[in-house]
Amino acid sequence: MPTIGEIAKALGAEAVGRLDLEVTGAAEPAAAGPGDLALALAPNWAASLAQGRASAALLWPDADWQSMGLKAAILAPRGRLAMARLTRMLDEDPYPAGVHPSAQVDPTTRLGEGVAVGALTVIGADAQIGAGTRIGPQVTIAPGARIGDGALIHSGVRIGRRVSIGARVILQPNAVIGGDGFSFVTAEPSHVEVARDSLGRGEVTIPTDPSWHRIHSLGGVDIGDDVEVGAGATIDAGTIRPTRVGSGTKIDNLVMVAHNVVVGQHCLLCGQVGIAGSTVIGDRVVLGGQAGVGDNLVIGNDVVVTGAASILSNVPAGRVMMGNPATRMDLQIESYKALRRLPRILRDLAAGVPKRRQDG
Repeated sequence: MPTIGEIAKALGAEAVGRLDLEVTGAAEPAAAGPGDLALALAPNWAASLAQGRASAALLWPDADWQSMGLKAAILAPRGRLAMARLTRMLDEDPYPAGVHPSAQVDPTTRLGEGVAVGALTVIGADAQIGAGTRIGPQVTIAPGARIGDGALIHSGVRIGRRVSIGARVILQPNAVIGGDGFSFVTAEPSHVEVARDSLGRGEVTIPTDPSWHRIHSLGGVDIGDDVEVGAGATIDAGTIRPTRVGSGTKIDNLVMVAHNVVVGQHCLLCGQVGIAGSTVIGDRVVLGGQAGVGDNLVIGNDVVVTGAASILSNVPAGRVMMGNPATRMDLQIESYKALRRLPRILRDLAAGVPKRRQDG
């Protein structure tokens, strides 16, 4: 069990009090037991410490830890960053090294040192799994797939053909990497094509052959290092070139990344985001929950898109976008204020109230 001093050193934080006090786990202040490190990262959590039995806590800088009845404390200038390091330190490895007897691993698969393969997992021919990678139960990895060192692949994940995954990637349960892109074409121009080319002014004609012909996905998926993909998220294979996700990007649950999309480095794609085909997302872009991005667009570096916004055109670097259709955040807020004033203005007009004179 680590001590307060050891934890503080790992967190890069200051430790005070009994540095030799051992910690068995972490807990919220009111639920903390004697061996827990209570997480009270801001002054508004201090009152809850009295409801628990913690002897030590992770606190904000300059906290009066002795008045809280604690024997020791760790003072962290950036609490959530300290929490990230602490939870990583206390987390357990979910899958022990070794291949489960029920797993089906092709003889040509190359497994690195210390790899774990869970029950009923299937790994195809000529796949390559890096050293220290842990693969949970009921995972399928297609022939020829590449996974780097230190990856964590949770239960039910599906990794398709022509998929390359970097080091230290985390795939949460039931993520699907490398499924076919949603790409179809008709023998004659469809009414969808006519509508798009004419901006909705073209005539709707019934095609002789309405059949949709599949465009197969030959490009696969290329994922960089230190990427995380949430539960139930999907990243479709590219048509000819790979769909790409840059190193350091974090993708939340139920996100959809379509074929040929390029996502830059260190992006955040929050829950239920959808990105349509062939769009390019720059570096350090944040897409809020349920945001949608149209196809064949370019989103510049450092763009922030608020939740449920709908991006229908290119976005320059550094812009904050909001609304449906999305516009610059300050403009969207002004538009919303004007829209809220509209009923009153219409009532005043109907009642014949004269417009107020401007002072000066």
